[in-house]
Amino acid sequence: MIQKYLDKLWRVAESQGALRVLAAVSFTESIFFPLPPDLLLIPMALAQRKQAFRLAAICLFTSLFGGILGYAIGYFFMDIVGMPIIHFYGLDDKYLIIKEWYDTYSAWAVAAAGLTPIPYKLCTLTAGAFHIDFLVFIIASTLSRGLRFFAIAGLIYMFGEQARYFLEKRFDLVLLATLILGIAGFVAIKYL
Repeated sequence: MIQKYLDKLWRVAESQGALRVLAAVSFTESIFFPLPPDLLLIPMALAQRKQAFRLAAICLFTSLFGGILGYAIGYFFMDIVGMPIIHFYGLDDKYLIIKEWYDTYSAWAVAAAGLTPIPYKLCTLTAGAFHIDFLVFIIASTLSRGLRFFAIAGLIYMFGEQARYFLEKRFDLVLLATLILGIAGFVAIKYL
């Protein structure tokens, strides 16, 4: 089953519409989509190693545009659009805790969500809802998301086929680690 999933990722990564899918996933993940763009960035960069940094830039820019829309939704429409997303992920009780994080840590809270498995969509929506300084939001998001995506691209560019070989042989381990990190992000928000 894992091999079928891996084969499908490689096919998507090498397909004509792969860039559009990567951009769409990166954009929507900043607002509501549950899966991080890393899951597509990795096989795409491995399939097109010389394009790894271009792919990271696409992830960064589309993620930022999605983040801006998420911020606007939180700023203007939190009650009617943002809160249903928060409800969907079961994070209602953490909404005010996040406000405390913003009051205490400001840009660091935004950067943590952009770099770690803490759902970035939660950051974008609440940053708007709590009227975090927009410039601080953009700078922190750019730095943290950029570091995340370009670190992936750099590792793949440097290790190329070794990384692909590792993924093919240990994809179940990588998938499990990614899943654990994703769940850890939601758990960290839920219980902190």
